[in-house]
Amino acid sequence: MGEVSPADAQHLTVALRGPGNVPAMQAAVNRLPVIRHAASASETLKMGGKLAETIDTTAEKMLVYQRSIGGWPKAVKEKKVDYKAPLSAALKAATLADGNRKDATIDNNATTREIEYLAKAYKATGNAAYRQSAEKGIRYLLKMQHKNGGFPQFYPDSSGYRAQITYNDNAMVRVLTLLKAVAEGKADYAALDQSLAPAARQAVERGVSCILKTQYVQRGKLTAWCAQHDRRTLLPVKARAFELASLSGMESVGIVQFLMSLDNPSPEVRKSIEAAVAWLQQVKMDGFVMKEIVDASQPSGRDRVIVPEAGGVVWARFYDLETNQPIYVGRDGQKHSKLSEIENERRAGYVYASNWPQKLLTKDYPKWQQKWEKKAESKI
Repeated sequence: MGEVSPADAQHLTVALRGPGNVPAMQAAVNRLPVIRHAASASETLKMGGKLAETIDTTAEKMLVYQRSIGGWPKAVKEKKVDYKAPLSAALKAATLADGNRKDATIDNNATTREIEYLAKAYKATGNAAYRQSAEKGIRYLLKMQHKNGGFPQFYPDSSGYRAQITYNDNAMVRVLTLLKAVAEGKADYAALDQSLAPAARQAVERGVSCILKTQYVQRGKLTAWCAQHDRRTLLPVKARAFELASLSGMESVGIVQFLMSLDNPSPEVRKSIEAAVAWLQQVKMDGFVMKEIVDASQPSGRDRVIVPEAGGVVWARFYDLETNQPIYVGRDGQKHSKLSEIENERRAGYVYASNWPQKLLTKDYPKWQQKWEKKAESKI
């Protein structure tokens, strides 16, 4: 927060001594530096019976970008929304005029990041506009949920794969995690409209039901999840050309972690977790690691390669639905058994393998398993 100069302090003191001189008081306040995110509600000034609310410059930009339906875009005309970038008067006016654009999404952290930030900003500043915006965002999430409990990538835009149930990049998991916090009135959400809690709780319950119903059954055995599932059949479905219907070694991790966060998990939830963990153990590639290298011979000047390494372990992002073999797919949409067989542009620009499940399998799941085994024993 900026420092108040002696001259500014004198102007404010003189204005405050003037009885009922609201214009003078406002002018004095306007001379003060902008109060940023660190400001607290106690730093507000009362003027003529009205509250001069503190300003968080990032939150102010979020208010501008919020669409009329309540959600936020991840990009505008292919330019990523960046709250650190300056917001000119012209851009602000154009963005506000564009409020009815149908590009609100939960992809790439959009909407959830704004709700989280605005709830924190309201708690720090007491600025009612931030609370109202966060609440509108939560209502947007509740509105976009399919009846079967799944969340689409975009809403109301339902073109292409945007209306499908989207686990990709943990989009649905982030939404359910946020709504779970709203339902429980945790942390920054305790200060929001408490009438949102019951609806958020029901949305989480429907979401969990959707997760259980979309877990892929392979020859009678529960396995894992695709990055996106058909909103009607609930089966794995393709998204972009290089994202075929498959089982995910990445998104399945976030889903399991969310299920493990549930209090008093049902037998169905526990069965789902255990089956997914068993599948992740089954498909891991022991003795290999993914490495990023500099390679001047490649069009991008770099590459990603999977190489042998003692003690290493790696998982593919995509596995064949029937064979559980890793698949690597380029922009031609064709399956390959080796990462080296697809184009360098995709190898360097998209992560096809990593150690995403490692912490889950070595730390989180054993801890969760021990916790619920002890609880089960205590009931005997």
